[in-house]
Amino acid sequence: MDEGKTLRGRVILITGATGFTGMHACRYFANLGMQVAGLTHKTLPDSDFPGVRYYACDLLDPRQITEVVQKIAPHYVLHLGGKNSVPESWNNPLLYMETNVFSLLYLLEALRANSACRVLVAGSRLSVPLGPPYRPPHPYSLSKSLQKVLSLSWNGLFGQDVMVAEPSNLIGPGPSTGICSLLGRRLAQAELGTAGEPFRLSSRSGRRDFLDVRDAVRAYGYLLAYGDSGKEYPVCSGVERTLQEVAEVIQRIAKGRINLEWGDSDTAAAPPDGNLAPVLPSFLQGLGWRPLIPFQTSLNDVMNYFRGTKGELR
Repeated sequence: MDEGKTLRGRVILITGATGFTGMHACRYFANLGMQVAGLTHKTLPDSDFPGVRYYACDLLDPRQITEVVQKIAPHYVLHLGGKNSVPESWNNPLLYMETNVFSLLYLLEALRANSACRVLVAGSRLSVPLGPPYRPPHPYSLSKSLQKVLSLSWNGLFGQDVMVAEPSNLIGPGPSTGICSLLGRRLAQAELGTAGEPFRLSSRSGRRDFLDVRDAVRAYGYLLAYGDSGKEYPVCSGVERTLQEVAEVIQRIAKGRINLEWGDSDTAAAPPDGNLAPVLPSFLQGLGWRPLIPFQTSLNDVMNYFRGTKGELR
């Protein structure tokens, strides 16, 4: 199916527009022929990407969100804004609750008057069922679990056209703080002669599903066009790889070397992907979606991105 036929010419509002996934999403939907309104809390980009207009908006300010939603009057919303670092969530759990939960509530409330607007909330495969004994693996997981519950509850309570996508670990070029990008950044620095401290990974046997961010954005397009309101959808490759495999592949691509330290975390007790087995997203496959970008190509693009920024996150 061609999601472009449904979406072309329509207005889409994308939160977190200058973030890792957001910058790819803005370009993708603009290239589909949509009118893209990108929200960013930080400084606006120096220039707009053709078909994209950026707006500064604090997602924790209900007044600002309401004003920008009324001004843009979107047909679709892709909510990507928020915090997504597991280590940081341990250090500042209240920030994660506020940023990931309340910003979503303010956004949904601002959209309630626009009943025809379709909303896709980018959740996480790290979310867990919220029930006794209430033991999420980390505050980030809790914030994304609450985000999912609230999104689907707003659909049931107020009839808003809301769906939730649950992506696995997204990789590819851009300013990501995921494990592949952190490795790529350190390797790019090593290519310039800066070895740095040893890079620590949690476990050689820790397994994760990795999906290129550009494939994920395509999946979001299919869900916005054809997804069912009130549903949650996995967005992943269906293939799990060990962290040792990831480190070996990206080091073969790199011209530099770094020292690795391996932890001994018990991945069996707390699987990285939210206690979910690898699964192919059957709904998306039924629409004709499948991952197109090979894993090694994604890692090569990661390395080239950080070579271009000299190992800096930008």
